[in-house]
Amino acid sequence: MMGTSACAVDVLVPTCNRPYALAVTLAALHSQDFQDFRVIVSDQSEPGSAFEQPEVRALLRILEAGGRAVVPLRHLPRRGLAEQRAFLLSQAAAPYCLFLDDDVMLEPDTLDRLYRTIRAQRCGFVGSALHGLSFIDDVRPHQQDIEFWEGRVEPEAVSPDSAAWERHHLHSAANLFHVECGLGLRKGETRLYRVAWIGGCVLFDTDKLRAVGGFDFWPALPCEHCGEDVLAQLRVMERFGGCGMIPSGAYHLELPTTVPRREVDAPKVLPVSERERAGRNA
Repeated sequence: MMGTSACAVDVLVPTCNRPYALAVTLAALHSQDFQDFRVIVSDQSEPGSAFEQPEVRALLRILEAGGRAVVPLRHLPRRGLAEQRAFLLSQAAAPYCLFLDDDVMLEPDTLDRLYRTIRAQRCGFVGSALHGLSFIDDVRPHQQDIEFWEGRVEPEAVSPDSAAWERHHLHSAANLFHVECGLGLRKGETRLYRVAWIGGCVLFDTDKLRAVGGFDFWPALPCEHCGEDVLAQLRVMERFGGCGMIPSGAYHLELPTTVPRREVDAPKVLPVSERERAGRNA
């Protein structure tokens, strides 16, 4: 693990063969109202590094010129997404860490609202689900159910065989965007809701993520897998609670996945609950 960070948030960005999208993501970080963060990028691009691309180099320089610490790291060989995330978490030293995919555009107030929310709720994570606006004309009322947290966010057990798993439909296509538009929220107003999981932009309490093992389950998965972020969130949510934030403020660039083989889904092949994990270790 790296030395103590002077920042409140370490932004952890895993990337592979997406230099142009990474540049957009870094530009969005530069434009954040929230200032107290460091950026750590772990690059697994091959054959060349994303850091060799002019647009990425330029954005790294712009972030640094704006007073943000930037840590560009090459991390090879590729051993799967879970190992990549475990590596990034090992570099984090701030009290909070934002796992941000390399194909996400953030509105300027997003990180500030995530940070204020997790500090107020003292839960394990708060996330901004990604809007896919190529679906903006695809309105799906049957997938727009939303369950708001009316009080403090509490621990909650969710698993692939639970009824709460169906909440994931809210994050498909542009469903959340359509719900958001219908709420009529005032500028700066934020509401929290129950989730199954959130992909792409999730702010964790670093100690709470580590307390459930982080992504240390990576050796139990083949290199080609998916759902590693989901599994970590489910474990954090069971012990410490987690929620989604609306308005989200996060947009998916909708590039093709870098993981085309998705037969091995982490939360469906590895234990989710603490009881199940304890049973396997007994």
